[in-house]
Amino acid sequence: MQIAPQKPRVVILGAGFGGLTAAKAMADFADVTVIDRHNFQTFLPLLYQVSTAGLAADHVAHPIRSALRKTNVKFRMASPIFIDHKNKSVKLDSSEVLDFDYLIVALGSATADFGIPGVNEHALGMKSVNEAIAIRAQVMRRFEDLCRFEDDTIFSISVVGGGPTGVEMAGAFAELVRGPLKNDQAHAAAHIRVRLIEAGPRILPMFSAKLSDRARKDLEKLGVEVQVNTAVKEIKSRKIETVAGQSLPSEVTIWAAGVMGEPTAMKLNLPLVNTRIDVDQTLQVKHHPHIFAIGDIAGFVGANGRFLPMVAPVAMQQGRHVARQIKKLIAGQDLVAFKYIDKGSMATIGRHKAIVEVKKLRLVGIPAWYAWLFLHLFYLLGGRNKIGTMADWTWNYLTFDRGNRHIMDTL
Repeated sequence: MQIAPQKPRVVILGAGFGGLTAAKAMADFADVTVIDRHNFQTFLPLLYQVSTAGLAADHVAHPIRSALRKTNVKFRMASPIFIDHKNKSVKLDSSEVLDFDYLIVALGSATADFGIPGVNEHALGMKSVNEAIAIRAQVMRRFEDLCRFEDDTIFSISVVGGGPTGVEMAGAFAELVRGPLKNDQAHAAAHIRVRLIEAGPRILPMFSAKLSDRARKDLEKLGVEVQVNTAVKEIKSRKIETVAGQSLPSEVTIWAAGVMGEPTAMKLNLPLVNTRIDVDQTLQVKHHPHIFAIGDIAGFVGANGRFLPMVAPVAMQQGRHVARQIKKLIAGQDLVAFKYIDKGSMATIGRHKAIVEVKKLRLVGIPAWYAWLFLHLFYLLGGRNKIGTMADWTWNYLTFDRGNRHIMDTL
């Protein structure tokens, strides 16, 4: 009787876009275990809508075990604390030790403060459901204060960072103020100001200058004060100090200015470049051919000599690529270099306001807005989340209201 060959043991650290994509792609030929400190995956592209009362928090979170239900992939809720390179094992904070033949590091990213004083103390990040709920609670609490006093006090919301996350959040806050909050209490809403701060010469620098300018005009039509060429020097309680010497009032400051590799990677005795793991063109970690890094944590240099952007399409393409790489290793074949296929960029500013750029194709307005809605709904995990999101979006669209204006933080 022939004994079936043992499947290679693959451990994946992180259950984000890259980690789950790789796990599903290897489920039929490897013994896969996924590790994550949460038991759910957060759909980060829509997290800002939780902050701005557009979506319920549970609509952007999907149980990892549910995502892996129809596979043989195992899951452990834990964080890695040590890699034993000699014995090919990883120790978890749950005290469990997992042996592996191949390790995939897909830990994702964290908020980067660029060494600017006060960011961690006085600004709110946008990398988790808890942070999104905290932002929503802070804004709604200040709104209730305005309703109570009914004087001429101005409440300023500042979003720092003119990338897609910052632009989408600023636009969503402006629509929240102009619609639901104005209907709740017009006097209070009239005293709320939304500001977008960008250090560079224009917002959305990854888009063409023409689309960037269109996005800025759309934001300004919504009432957002857009400040470019404005580098932040320090975040203080209720104000922002700029390098140019301005002191900007800011009751709530949201930091969307940048991300870095997840700090957990620094504990794992792997080579780093800046805050990312140093990898070869094959996505193997340098000097560790049995370990791969993908997604935001991978310091992969593209054809332009720069790191690839920290976005979901990169992580998903790399997850599929690494699955094929490991299959090649099992078969004794040579590995191939990873090549990222850029499928374009998109950002939404508000109702019927969005921009899409795919190579030479550029869309604005309603067509771009519908393309944005469809694509995000398509990639959202879980039928329940898709239905819930569609219901929230439909309600918001038809009624100009947002029903998720709850103050649900721990204060």
